[in-house]
Order: sequence, then structure tokens, then C-alpha cells
Amino acid sequence: MNKALLAALLAGAASLALAQTPTKVGIINIQQAIIATKDGQKAAGELQTRFDPKKKSLEALQGSIAALQQELAKGSNTMAEAKRTQITRDIDQKNKELQRASEDAQAEFEQEQNKLLNDLGGKLMVVIEKYARDNAYSLILDVSSPQTPVLFAANGVEITREIVELYDKNAPSTLPPAPKPAAPAAAPKPAAAKPPAAAKP
Repeated sequence: MNKALLAALLAGAASLALAQTPTKVGIINIQQAIIATKDGQKAAGELQTRFDPKKKSLEALQGSIAALQQELAKGSNTMAEAKRTQITRDIDQKNKELQRASEDAQAEFEQEQNKLLNDLGGKLMVVIEKYARDNAYSLILDVSSPQTPVLFAANGVEITREIVELYDKNAPSTLPPAPKPAAPAAAPKPAAAKPPAAAKP
């Protein structure tokens, strides 16, 4: 075989192999995508509703502290020393209680939020992998993480919106199964009673 022809055939084969290898790169904001999905919005709303009683309890405690501070300020010149001392102690005690309750509520909220992100994140990864295979992507980077070394990215490589649309289209409401069984039955009453009990500490 002619060497020139052989070289041309080899070059053509190499070009074909290169063309068949995925070379596209995309970026996605995973956190934004999770929140933007219908499941994410619903779960976030349910999470907020669950923690509303604790939020109101903390706000009530803050109001109680403010009332005591106002009482102390108004009677600073006429109030008996014993009364002033007692109110000051009450304010200190309630401030400590508020700080502990706030830290506990924040820690619990973040724990539940992380569970939600991990659950939906795992489901979203399935969609991302399929999207990458179907659209010949060789690399997709998550730009929601500060550790991702992306200094510049053209607008055309952002796939967050496409992934959200694909998720909502192919995975309609996969998260609700857990809350639904509790909703129809008499479970809502215990569910509403639990948060206030947890909010008392």
C-alpha cells in the first residue's frame, strides 16, 4: 500500500476517534439547581413550616427580654435595688436560654437541610450523568462549591437550567412519599404538637 495513502488513512482514523470522544465541558450550580426543582421548593417549604413553631418560640423569648430591658430602663431611677437586681438576673438568664435555644435550633435546622440536600443531590446526579452522556460532555464542574477552581466560564457552558428542567420532567415529585402518609391520617396533630415540645428547652 502506498505510504501516503496509509498515512492519510491513519490520520483519518485518528480524527474520527477524536471526534467520537466527548470533549465538551459544562458547569452547574448544584445548590441552585436543587432549590430550583419542584421537589426542592416543596421540601424547603415543608422544612420551613416544621421549624416555624421554634422560630416563633425564639421570637417570643426575644420579646420577653426586650420587655424586661424596657422595664429596667424606665424604672432605673425609681426602682428598688432588689427589684432592679432581680430584673437584671432575669434578663441574663433569658439571654442564656435564648442563646442555647437558638444554637440548638440552628444545628437541627442545618442537619435537616443537609439531609434534604444529600437526598435531592443524589437524585439530581442521576439526571446529570444521563445528560452528560446524551450530550457528549466529558467534564461537568459544580461551581456552587468555593473549592471548584473555575476562574472563567462562557455563558454557553452553564447547564443548571437544563438540568432542573430535565429533573422536573423525568422525576415528578419523588420526595413527597414520606410526608404524604402522615398528612391524610391523624398524624398532622402529633406533628404539630412535637415542635413546640422541642422548642421549650
